[in-house]
Amino acid sequence: MKKMIDSLKLPPIHPGEILREEYLVPLKMSAGALARRLQVPRTRIERIVSEETGITTDTALRLARFFRTTPDFWMNMQVGFDLAVTKAEKAEVLAAIEPLEAA
Repeated sequence: MKKMIDSLKLPPIHPGEILREEYLVPLKMSAGALARRLQVPRTRIERIVSEETGITTDTALRLARFFRTTPDFWMNMQVGFDLAVTKAEKAEVLAAIEPLEAA
């Protein structure tokens, strides 16, 4: 049953996909236009929305201010994505670690 549940899991969603699909597309705003409004290099936003790089704390603060969200919203998405990717990459290593037994 666990194998079947695991196979039904969706791949982790990169925060850049959320930024692109839930914010930029509905607003008809380009990555370059957002970058100008956030006062960051255009390539920073382009790399995030193309899912090549993650959201930094600096970017999270700027996005939160601009979109009236919280920095935690953006950082939690990034941490969740990073944990899911690393967990999958390190599955064998993690499985080989024996948990500490309670005394």
